[in-house]
Amino acid sequence: MTSPQELADRLGATGYLADEDLATVTFLSREMQRPLLLEGAPGTGKTALAEALAELEGVPLIRLQCYEGIDASQALYDWDFPRQILHLRTLETLTTKGEILPDEAERSLFDERFLLERPVLRALRHSPAVLLIDEIDRADDEFEAFLLEVLSSWTVSIPELGTISARVPPTVVLTSNRTRELHDALKRRCLYHWIDHPGLEREVAIVRSRIPDVTQALVAQVVGAVQHLRALDLVKPPGVAETLDWVAALQRLGAQELDLQVAARTLGAVIKYREDADRVRDALDRVLAR
Repeated sequence: MTSPQELADRLGATGYLADEDLATVTFLSREMQRPLLLEGAPGTGKTALAEALAELEGVPLIRLQCYEGIDASQALYDWDFPRQILHLRTLETLTTKGEILPDEAERSLFDERFLLERPVLRALRHSPAVLLIDEIDRADDEFEAFLLEVLSSWTVSIPELGTISARVPPTVVLTSNRTRELHDALKRRCLYHWIDHPGLEREVAIVRSRIPDVTQALVAQVVGAVQHLRALDLVKPPGVAETLDWVAALQRLGAQELDLQVAARTLGAVIKYREDADRVRDALDRVLAR
């Protein structure tokens, strides 16, 4: 791809509509072989961008879901201990008979066939690929430091096998919902972009690209309602993902318009907290009247 506009067009062909700023920073991250760090509220399309990049490039999407307590072994590699134990029992017989030396037996325990590739190692060994490091803000400082080292050198060291380097650096997308601040060192390694909720016209276009067989009138009603819901004081304002779910739910019910009755029945597609549901039901008639 030769320009951000071409990248935006190709992303659009997958159903992902990127604005000019997002297309530009994504284009630069690919050209400069730098990880792309995306922050923003849940449901704004951060993870979907990585999925769209994998689709347009025709490469695997390798996903590392971060969570509290995740460590390097869960991201990098591990050994298949049950198979190693079975192998060890066979070796015990052979070493007793003198058919294999103890040193050879020990080395064979850490053969490639017993290696369990976790997402980061898999992305380095099988690139080109898109490596999605999802919700990095859920991990701790030590895991960030580990990632920084890998993303700086595109290599990992396995004591039993040696150093493994990526032939081609993978396309790396990190996402954060900003539940905590990430360290400056990691941010410096990445190109950064904040994804906000789209405006009304862009959100209508996004829904139409993902669910093209829904009427323009229904999409406009739903998107307009969601835009107003985001202005309420909600625990979790709905994102684009919830807009798509709401439209899909209405489509399944055969609804032709978003009236008060059908909106109240399908709120579970767009509102995910009880407190929010109570607040929205009280304001639903005003939201739909706008």
